[in-house]
Amino acid sequence: MKQATLAAAADQGAEFERFRRPTRRDVFLQTMDSIVPWAELCGVIEPHYPKAGKGRPPIGLERMLRMYFVQHWFNLADEACEEALLDSTALRRFVGIDLGRERVPDGTTLLKFRRLLEDDKHKLGAALFAKVGEVLQGKGMKVGTGTIVDATIISAPSSTKNDKRERDPEMHQTQKGQQWFFGLKLHIGVDSKTGLAHSAVVTAANVHDKHAIPQLLHGAEQKVYGDSAYASQQELIASKAPQARDRTNRRIGAAGIAADMERIVNRIKSKVRSRVEHMFAVVKRQWGFNKVRYKGLAKNATRAFVALGLANIYMARKHLVG
Repeated sequence: MKQATLAAAADQGAEFERFRRPTRRDVFLQTMDSIVPWAELCGVIEPHYPKAGKGRPPIGLERMLRMYFVQHWFNLADEACEEALLDSTALRRFVGIDLGRERVPDGTTLLKFRRLLEDDKHKLGAALFAKVGEVLQGKGMKVGTGTIVDATIISAPSSTKNDKRERDPEMHQTQKGQQWFFGLKLHIGVDSKTGLAHSAVVTAANVHDKHAIPQLLHGAEQKVYGDSAYASQQELIASKAPQARDRTNRRIGAAGIAADMERIVNRIKSKVRSRVEHMFAVVKRQWGFNKVRYKGLAKNATRAFVALGLANIYMARKHLVG
């Protein structure tokens, strides 16, 4: 067992900060530290992670994964994550860094780790998302027979004031209501009982929501919920889940008794369908993924898959802690 240095003792604050109390960040990090399946997630990356050889030994895999998750939770760029670790005792304690003995991994090291996860050959972001789902199912969070499908727009910079004088060619614009958006679209399939995401697809923003339906269903659904963008898509639903009933909201026409009845039915469906918004709230509001950070769909898709996996763990925290 390593002896703690003065820097580590100061970080603990047991004798140096008598009146300190845990902040919400402390509580959040302690909770996630206890419920994230570190061994299983490291097992996904370990076959592709650099091994110790003749040169400088690589930084521990779990430490880099913890740093990478901090980047997601607090919406930090690579260098900003390094500076946050230098500045915050709580973050250093979570990552496991003792400044009296070792340096904080720099932004370039985090960049290389992130690029390993973004590699198209291994698709480790999607693999981490799938592993989280596997672990949660093993702990009793089973995928049910109802799926809610929905999509949200993640904005990208629309300015052409750059070296190439052009926007990201993989992003596109789309109209929602009376407003135009430029970026990508994140499609997810959420279990209607647990509210956890079990599938996801990332496309350009101009791809219609309905085209992702077959990829968002697991095939054993009895009911499929969605907003009016998915109305009258029974054929697409049946192509993946032949036993599923279409419970998507209907478009309402002119006023009348029939229209009023349709509104009542839509409200009843929306009580179930609204659970998908909880997942978007965590990913976009709490994790800060309402704007893209990288260029191209592939890198942002990796970020989306990892963010969804972390959101699943966060939303299931009461079950996991219990």
